[in-house]
Amino acid sequence: MPTSEEQMDAAIAMAWQEDIGSGDVTSAACIPSEAREKAGFLIKGTGVIAGLEVAKRVFAYGAPEVDFSTVASDGDHVEPGDIVAWAFGPARQILTAERLALNFMQRMSGIATGTRRVVALLQGTGTRVLDTRKTTPGLRVFEKAAVQIGGGVNHRMGLYDQILIKDNHVDYAGSMSAAVQGALDHLKTEGRKVPVVVEVRNLDELKEALTVGGVDRLLLDNFTPSQAAAAVDFVGGRVQTEASGGLNPENVRAYGEAGVDFVSLGWLTHSPMPLDISLKSAASLEGSNPKHHG
Repeated sequence: MPTSEEQMDAAIAMAWQEDIGSGDVTSAACIPSEAREKAGFLIKGTGVIAGLEVAKRVFAYGAPEVDFSTVASDGDHVEPGDIVAWAFGPARQILTAERLALNFMQRMSGIATGTRRVVALLQGTGTRVLDTRKTTPGLRVFEKAAVQIGGGVNHRMGLYDQILIKDNHVDYAGSMSAAVQGALDHLKTEGRKVPVVVEVRNLDELKEALTVGGVDRLLLDNFTPSQAAAAVDFVGGRVQTEASGGLNPENVRAYGEAGVDFVSLGWLTHSPMPLDISLKSAASLEGSNPKHHG
């Protein structure tokens, strides 16, 4: 598999082609080719900034003559009026790269902000926050990076780096025992070692999975907090436990108090609102008294 950086660069190249295509006709028509300008990335909401390093890659890819410099770091708390980065160089290139850089930053910052919120809600429980595969196609590497920036932990990146036996696998295999044993036999035959996680719908399935053995984590699917607490008590630390299914900031604390090791939330990547960020010319910022982050 390509590295995360290679995946990011490939996605940036595709996004650049989607947005810029044969060229930015507006900037070419309106801005003299020799014009050089300075612009700042202005925060207009409260949250966690993420995507600064990605924005830097965007400019390096398509606007290489622009000097992109950060005055904040991914993971910093930001508030309206903060300037988190500056761009200086050919005005045409700044304007051409603007939207693509902002799209990544706004999306990633929203996810990082939402993740930080959930992590704070679980403070003191010892429960860690996982993302899911409910990501935007083509943007998973960015969205999972944003979860990490917000203090969360990445679940599997795809179907290739973890066995996750879900309800449909169990139904199609014929039973929980058949699905788990089949997975273990497959790993042995292939000489592979990846984590084995099993989704269980009730205590009976949980007990059956534990009886087969070889499981690294039990995923408690759509358990209530009280049911999750009972499951954690029954497991007794023999394997890790994870709660999933319908979790959100309103109910996640109850699952942490139930004692699960992890909570996984599709909410992290499909529901948080993007953080409001704009690129403003240095001239327009002069009279607005912006704050330089840090």
